[in-house]
Order: sequence, then structure tokens, then C-alpha cells
Amino acid sequence: MINIEKIEEIDSFIDENELAFFYVSQPNCGVCRALLPKVKDLLKDYPKIKSAYVNTDLIPEVAEKFSVFTIPVLLLYVEGKEMLRKARFVSMDELEYEISKLYRLFYS
Repeated sequence: MINIEKIEEIDSFIDENELAFFYVSQPNCGVCRALLPKVKDLLKDYPKIKSAYVNTDLIPEVAEKFSVFTIPVLLLYVEGKEMLRKARFVSMDELEYEISKLYRLFYS
């Protein structure tokens, strides 16, 4: 998972990757800190998904760009289109199911 530090890098990341996953968070969020290692571990099973961490403290305008009203927000873009959005309290089983479904559709 790479760190995105400028708003301009977000569009480039989406354009350069067929499957682009964003973890939108901030360092002082307890839920975010607890969920991040689980998400990183899950994404290891999907090597073609490229992932990025976006810190809303560093890039506050990301809230407007992604319509973020709470954190964490997990977003998966497929060929430039948002296909998955999860926010705040995320069920890992549900997240895994939805990612695997999209991944299989795209790579089967």
C-alpha cells in the first residue's frame, strides 16, 4: 500500500491501475488503525489490486473529492469507476466477499 500525499496523485493512481483501492483515514482514528492491518492482509490475496493510503489530515480536500463524511472509507475503483464503498464500521467478511466478486468478474 502506497501513501498518497497530494490530491493530484489520486487521479493518476486511478488512471494508472485497472483496480485501484483507497484506504481513506487519519492517524488519530482508532477504528482506522485497527482496521488497516486487516485490510492490508486481505488485499494480499488480490495481487492485481493496487492500494493506496490517503491521510485526510494531509489532504483535507479528499473529503470533497470522494464525498467522505466519516472515516475510514474504503473505495475500490475498477477501470476508473467507483465500484465499492465501505465506511466506518466495516465487516471484513462482507468486504472480502464483495472484493472477491468484483475480482473474479474482472479476471475470470
